[in-house]
Amino acid sequence: MKRYTTILISVMVSVAAMFSVSCVHDLDVTPIDPDIQLPEDVLNSVGAYQQLLAKCYGGLSVSASEGPDSDPDISGIDGGYGQYMRALFHLQTLTTDEASCVWNDQTIKSLHGLGWTTSDVFVTAMFSRIYYQIGLCNEFIRRANAAPEEFKGEEMDYMIAQARALRALSYYHAVDLFGNVPFATEANTVGATGPDQISRYDLYLWLVDEIAGENGFREDLHPAAGTEYGRCSQEFATMLLAKLYLNAEVFTASDDPLYGGSNRTPVSAWTECAEECRTIIGDYPISGVPYNWNFSADNNLSSEIIFAVQSDAVNIQTYGSTNFVIKGSIVSGNPAWQEALGTNDGWGGLVVTPQFLDLFDEDLDGRFLFTDGSEFGEEPHSREITDNADFSCGWCQMKFTNLKHDGSPADGQGGYPDTDYPIFRAADAYLMLAEAELRAGSIQQDGIDAFNAVRERAGLSPLSQVTLDDILDERAREMYWENTRRQDLIRFGLFTTDDYLWDWKGGSYAGNSVDDRFNLFPIPANEINSNGKLEQNPGY
Repeated sequence: MKRYTTILISVMVSVAAMFSVSCVHDLDVTPIDPDIQLPEDVLNSVGAYQQLLAKCYGGLSVSASEGPDSDPDISGIDGGYGQYMRALFHLQTLTTDEASCVWNDQTIKSLHGLGWTTSDVFVTAMFSRIYYQIGLCNEFIRRANAAPEEFKGEEMDYMIAQARALRALSYYHAVDLFGNVPFATEANTVGATGPDQISRYDLYLWLVDEIAGENGFREDLHPAAGTEYGRCSQEFATMLLAKLYLNAEVFTASDDPLYGGSNRTPVSAWTECAEECRTIIGDYPISGVPYNWNFSADNNLSSEIIFAVQSDAVNIQTYGSTNFVIKGSIVSGNPAWQEALGTNDGWGGLVVTPQFLDLFDEDLDGRFLFTDGSEFGEEPHSREITDNADFSCGWCQMKFTNLKHDGSPADGQGGYPDTDYPIFRAADAYLMLAEAELRAGSIQQDGIDAFNAVRERAGLSPLSQVTLDDILDERAREMYWENTRRQDLIRFGLFTTDDYLWDWKGGSYAGNSVDDRFNLFPIPANEINSNGKLEQNPGY
């Protein structure tokens, strides 16, 4: 079993109970312990605050205090599909050419078909998870700032910086997925009426300043070399900042007064993105890291991963995260297939579109990790998804596994994986550098070299000239199922249009364009109804 960090060893349930009040007005967060103690009763040492911070990290990994689905933190949100990383996959990956789900669970077909509504349960689950996390982090920061003087010092400042970093990650997901959103910090009064709405433009500016402004948290974090695995590092902050800069044109939406109505040009942001990416590339060489190591049961030992949401077969059991992507890719009742991915079960749900498979050179690209099932004795799956309710229509991923990168079994027994889910890894920065340079004017040699470093690791020959189309396709091959595809397609203007179609886009087998409103998800109807300060996103 992997060495388990102190971040997630244990969470004081009596402390966790304080989060029963959400920053979203009507979000009913159920206390974990019915015998609620006052925070003052349990926050009686620096160690108690460390355990409280653990809840902020743990909220990304699990959706319940005990077991995979014992008593979900958020009332009314299923502990399985409501787990943070699974909810993120639903909205960022299942809505694209990367994945389709054959299940008939509630409105899940509407995600891949780009036809969701304001009452979609999966959209609501992600929104709720984001704001549950923000509420946790706000409460930690509030309590830490008010801690007795004897508890304050370097360690407390470091913990506050981590909570701010985790809050920024969730606000980054909010600005990307939902645009204009409720906004609350530790300065807001707990239990007050619903928070005000912040424009997408202003939230983008707040996030940039929160990370790297005069009082930004980046400098209060530790460099990766001195950071325990699983904690937020300065490099985490750098990657988050680079992501914001890369998507500045989308997030600032300068042509739409609803999002700020600024004449801001994104060129300076792309230049800033390139600079931040150079920092990452200088610290994270990828040439010696096998690609598959980043998605294996021992990926906590990969030197390429900057931040990942942790999994553990014993200590962190969930029906989401990598448990979902691994078991969802395997037919039920096939031991050979299960053994190939190091697990003991298959849920038979997730497949990949043929349009996505066509992006690969199947014979040369080492990242082509897909199967039609025939190697495990199954009748070969069709490449086309002619029936989006049939698991035999569409190939399956073999990228995420619960085996170690050398193929040996994981330390656990396969019931739950040891494979962590990467949020940020270095190869992303390599490709971001090339794209940012191109968007800012012209690609430089360092951008071409970074781009080719990713290709050559995969077994492909380098390119002497690189276009934006090359970068989009390379990002697809390198980053699939890492929850970046929707954002990439939107940035390249391909998500809603008929310039690029895939099976069941728009709800039809041949695919069709959809209204541009689907570039954003709606604020859930229950939030709009309960908070009169909120305005719905355009078109919903």
